[in-house]
Amino acid sequence: MTDQLIDTPRAIPTSRTRGDVIFRRAAMASGLSTFVIMGLIGTFLLLRALPAFRIAGLHFFTHTLWQFASTHPDFGIAAVLYWTVVISLVALALALPVSVGTALYITEYAPLRLRRPLTALVDLLAAVPSLIFGMWGLFFLQPRMTGLSKWMSIHVSFIPIFKVTSGHFASSPFIAGVVVGLMIVPIITSVSREVFSQAPPSEKEGALALGGTRWGMIRAVVLPFGRGGVIGGSMLGLGRALGETIAVAIILSPSFFVTPRILEGGGNSVAALIALHFGEARSTELSALMAAGLTLFIVTLIVNALATVVVSRSRSGKGVEI
Repeated sequence: MTDQLIDTPRAIPTSRTRGDVIFRRAAMASGLSTFVIMGLIGTFLLLRALPAFRIAGLHFFTHTLWQFASTHPDFGIAAVLYWTVVISLVALALALPVSVGTALYITEYAPLRLRRPLTALVDLLAAVPSLIFGMWGLFFLQPRMTGLSKWMSIHVSFIPIFKVTSGHFASSPFIAGVVVGLMIVPIITSVSREVFSQAPPSEKEGALALGGTRWGMIRAVVLPFGRGGVIGGSMLGLGRALGETIAVAIILSPSFFVTPRILEGGGNSVAALIALHFGEARSTELSALMAAGLTLFIVTLIVNALATVVVSRSRSGKGVEI
């Protein structure tokens, strides 16, 4: 009688070659260097911002003035932080439907021979410098947007954000938001297109086989599957909009006030404030600009971190209803 065979797991060798060890350590060092650099940037901004925080305290986040001419400076970023968020939300509200529609057309409607050129064309839009967008918005878009702003102030002024009292429509946060919206379209489109292209073919074919139209299939399969990716791409675009500098600085007339009316001229943003005042800032104002930069750094970091989590979940199909 033969001995009974015992089923035991086979040992798998785990030895790595010299090249594997070098590559592993190099990849780990590259990944850790990102966190180190981010930490050094945050530490530098914090140390340079401490004098301003000692002078202003928590009022730095509630005051709207930015005055350093007197011996007792009075400064805060409440107004510029408010307009930074407003401009970013206007940009996101305009860019999101355009980006989702573009991504759906490329993945579901465009002929195969056109998909690659259209993708390259959208990606090429992200390579246009901010200065070009700003100049285009100031000299071309603004004269044509003024009429739209006037029409909105007359016909939809019952909504507080579209009410105008000054009669000055140029250099408004609305126009700046439109320009920034065009700048974040490639980011949202790229992420949305990638997620839409990963929708399960069997689910799409099943929806069509049951008699559904193409739009019905998109609404029932593609959009639910890509919901997380669209949200993540939108947050990435929002993070990009929060930090936009040159285009906003060119279009807006700097002012420090808080109002819900986005069609009136005037406004500012944290990034534009730093760009416009950094060259002439001295001592206390320079520290205040560093504090403003630290605030924007933290806000943008949080938005991008949340976006990364959402996008990673959508790519794995986790948390997405199909």
